[in-house]
Amino acid sequence: LCSSQRGWSKLFSRIIGIVPHTTSVASRIEMKLHSDKVTGLVLAGGRALRMAGRDKGLIELAGRPMVHWVVQRLVPQTASVLISANRNVERYTDLGFEVIRDVDDGFLGPLAGISAGLTRAATPWLVTVPCDSPLLVADLVVRLSAAVAGEGTGIAVAHDGNRLQPVFSLIHRDLAPDLVDFLEAGGRKIDLWLDRHVWARVDFSDHPDMFLNINTPEELAELEKQLHH
Repeated sequence: LCSSQRGWSKLFSRIIGIVPHTTSVASRIEMKLHSDKVTGLVLAGGRALRMAGRDKGLIELAGRPMVHWVVQRLVPQTASVLISANRNVERYTDLGFEVIRDVDDGFLGPLAGISAGLTRAATPWLVTVPCDSPLLVADLVVRLSAAVAGEGTGIAVAHDGNRLQPVFSLIHRDLAPDLVDFLEAGGRKIDLWLDRHVWARVDFSDHPDMFLNINTPEELAELEKQLHH
């Protein structure tokens, strides 16, 4: 590891509560995670253009808003949960979690929501997930955390086996100022911002359903079946 990577690894072990037993891959998986060092951020601030502008997080799935299922699976993995939303704020607030808005009201994409989350988080780490991922895995934070600890980075990003899924990420809040600078300079693409940093790729190919995109009524119906499987 380079000096900056070693620094991230030491920092992570100290503030996240990870205690490595050895340097083996197996021991990394066994590292103890203190979830009170991680804030969850549900990204619901987009325009959902592929759903004819319908707010994806509020679309009903098995009788409840889709975001309900996401939050239900995220709460046990984190100290607290924030919801990033730029419309229907009152309805999201009714779920009982703090709702934050982008600094800019121009719908600048998920990075704007992540930036607001990093600024608002009261913990060293922020885990991000989209509002339409009700099949979120129970060990998402554990696996992302093991990666940043093992590789000494400030970011871990999920990979579905075919491509990167950057809205499923674990990010250290020390990167907040750099993200603000990137956005103010006109940057919008997550992959370009990631290229500015050292980050770890985490394989979630064993859970492809977590990354399902819901863009049609048929896909929604299929997802409902899987939710109760």
